[in-house]
Amino acid sequence: MAIRNGAQFTEGLRYRPREVWVRGERVKDVSTHAAFAGSVHQLARLYDMQHDPAHQDILTYRIPETQELAATAFMPSYVHADLVKHRHAYRLWAETNFGLMGRSPDFLNVTLLAFFEGRELFAEGGAQFADNVSAYYRYVRDGDLFLSHALVSPQNDRSKQSSELGNLHLRVIKERDDGIIVSGARMIGTLGPVADEMLVYNLPGLKPGDDNHAISFAIPMDAPGLRQICREPYDAPNRTSFDHPLSTRFEENDSLLIFKEVFVPWERVFCYRNVSLANRIYIDSALRNHTAHQTNVRALTKMQFVTGLCIAIARSIKADQFLHVQKMLGELVCDVEFVKSGIVRSEVEAEPTSVGTIRPSLPPLQALRSYLPRAYPRAIEYLQTIGAGGFMLMPTGADFGVPEINEDMSAHYVGADGMGSLERVRLFKLAWDLAGEAFGQRLVQYERYYAGDPVRTLAATYLGGEHSEMAALVKAALALGGEPSSPRHTALAVA
Repeated sequence: MAIRNGAQFTEGLRYRPREVWVRGERVKDVSTHAAFAGSVHQLARLYDMQHDPAHQDILTYRIPETQELAATAFMPSYVHADLVKHRHAYRLWAETNFGLMGRSPDFLNVTLLAFFEGRELFAEGGAQFADNVSAYYRYVRDGDLFLSHALVSPQNDRSKQSSELGNLHLRVIKERDDGIIVSGARMIGTLGPVADEMLVYNLPGLKPGDDNHAISFAIPMDAPGLRQICREPYDAPNRTSFDHPLSTRFEENDSLLIFKEVFVPWERVFCYRNVSLANRIYIDSALRNHTAHQTNVRALTKMQFVTGLCIAIARSIKADQFLHVQKMLGELVCDVEFVKSGIVRSEVEAEPTSVGTIRPSLPPLQALRSYLPRAYPRAIEYLQTIGAGGFMLMPTGADFGVPEINEDMSAHYVGADGMGSLERVRLFKLAWDLAGEAFGQRLVQYERYYAGDPVRTLAATYLGGEHSEMAALVKAALALGGEPSSPRHTALAVA
């Protein structure tokens, strides 16, 4: 099968119904339900873009073995230009949603690319698991499927390991000749209700005794026994796009996945009851190189969007004449440049893989993943500060055109430099949807934790970092002092 279009993606959701619950209701059709229709529409747009002649050369490539078109995110890179093509493809998709949809299809596509390039790692558990990874990568690539993933066990009792929590956490409960049976729960299935398949693997942290929890596999979302319970949607049914232009379009619902004796065939299993290997997949497969490349390009778009909004709000009321506001805006502009630079450096300093391809260098990307959980919330705080009380008094779209208040509407919501009331209200509504509504606050929380606990991420950056250049400088500086008996002028002469 070649690349899909939006209609094929949407029809696939109807063809394969799944068990999804939201607000106490079992959803009959996720493609039309109010909680998911906006995201389905936006995802369909992405698939349609792959068929647009204006974008196809960037968003797709030809599989050498078949000459079929596939999404660029699946494309192995051999030269620097291939990594640049990846960046441009990520950027094109991110711009359609202003970087607000963190789980667009390219994210899990590059995860599978990393697994495919790192298949030797999975072979440590048995050659068949490496074969399974390779076959699954090709299956998803050739079917142009949309995946979500669930990596974290629910927050039941953080003081206990999974094997001490009875039946709560996902585990294997039975082994059969044709596969395994799994039960328990996982989170967070972002866009899980509208995904085609779910990829499951572990983050580091399993302990001895957690063997039954040390599993990695993939299953279709309509697998018998798989249930999803969603958080409350942020887009209420009576909301309009004028008042909520972002949340009515880009809401990514999250779900808790509950496995009730779900069957997984052996060919869909990638790691089985191997605590050491399960703990190493996230690090040693180098998936962070690829996923951080995609997420940082997406985050760059998001940072540019919020920075542009801060500038527009400041100019609309002439707040940018004040030094403290100029300082805020200057910081945000610098943040954007930092992210741009880190992404490009990761491509220029690409590293080789064991299978003859190249991948982006991790250190600059990891630095950005550690920086953005602080930079994006600060950007939102600046947006809230610059807009100040103006966010609290904006009317609704329904107030415009009402004869009794039309004169007041036209007079009292105007901005600086001749900005009309409608234009200013529209701008402030857009900014508040991002900075103040539940939708926007979920995006803040997402940036804080999408790469894991930010404290652990920073610690891992230190523990896994390359410090030789810094150590060499310190060593050279220490040599300036010489031995205690050395004359002072000798050291100065050397300097």
